[in-house]
Amino acid sequence: MKALILVGGFGTRLRPLTLTMPKPLVEFANKPMILHQIEALAEAGVTDIVLAVNYRPEVMVSILQKYEDLYNVKITFSVETEPLGTAGPLALARDILGKDNSPFFVLNSDVICDFPFHELKKFHEAHGNEGTIVVTKVEEPSKYGVIVNKADSSMIDRFVEKPVEFVGNKINAGIYIFNPSILDRIELRPTSIEQETFPMMAADDQLHSFTLEGFWMDVGQPKDFLTGTCLYLTNVNKRNPGALANPNSGYVHGGNVLVDPTAKIGKDCRIGPNVVIGPGVVIGDGVRLQRCVLLEGSSVKDFAWIKNTIVGWHSTIGRWARLEGTSVLGDYVTVKDEIYINGGSILPHKSISSNITEPQIIM
Repeated sequence: MKALILVGGFGTRLRPLTLTMPKPLVEFANKPMILHQIEALAEAGVTDIVLAVNYRPEVMVSILQKYEDLYNVKITFSVETEPLGTAGPLALARDILGKDNSPFFVLNSDVICDFPFHELKKFHEAHGNEGTIVVTKVEEPSKYGVIVNKADSSMIDRFVEKPVEFVGNKINAGIYIFNPSILDRIELRPTSIEQETFPMMAADDQLHSFTLEGFWMDVGQPKDFLTGTCLYLTNVNKRNPGALANPNSGYVHGGNVLVDPTAKIGKDCRIGPNVVIGPGVVIGDGVRLQRCVLLEGSSVKDFAWIKNTIVGWHSTIGRWARLEGTSVLGDYVTVKDEIYINGGSILPHKSISSNITEPQIIM
């Protein structure tokens, strides 16, 4: 089987992290984001994976070569000379996606969930039409484009953008499976699969929806990255609780704590709920962490307090410092002792020696 992952451009929504690392390689739950997808695709029998990118970062090429061997897949970069939207990349990768009659998966690189590729393929083959969109249910459909099905059917009738009146609560989850015949509908130009291709397919009665069970999140920006981390850790706690820190450990408070074995944790800490601690992280005594991510090599000194924050690679948080308000630190940031940061987005290699009381970008 084949798959296309829509990676896109420079990951500006996840800055400052993506100033250092291409977005697909930023660690989500201590594993590069894209590796969650590659693992699930390989497990579902996919052997050809195309990454649709606006540019080809060499660091990505070298790291993904390791995954080719590890998961026995072939990874091809499809590089756009101009941004091609969400449908154009399919046309650009036509040679691989259309090389045989088997269906292929397409997914957005920011999506995290329990990828249901086995079930999706069975469902798609059973209805026999051209395409299937994975949908997820949301509490406030008026913020999104809603998918409306025909009565008592999985077939999609129409799409309603940000409905004022309730028409349904299912939205596009950014995961699809298509027959190669979809490629005949798409020209090699900048084009939107959601706004151009899907309405045509629905009008031809060729498009179905598959409802995703369980959690889902687009983690392409810091607030959603942290929310997605909470959902992911809750799911791990249900399915594989042994992967998390023992809730009876002296430092775990509230559960859902993922700690790399190489991290070091001091005395009298209270960590949790919903915390990810990366490789080589050093945490001092009396530290309080909740709803945060500490990336590789970062350090937190004694009695610091961190909540709703992503701490970048090799950054240092001083004694008695306090960070909150969806703060994001790039790599090698130093926060001095007793500093308060509320909603700071701090670019790499900065040293912070005065309080940041309002959300702002520190360049």
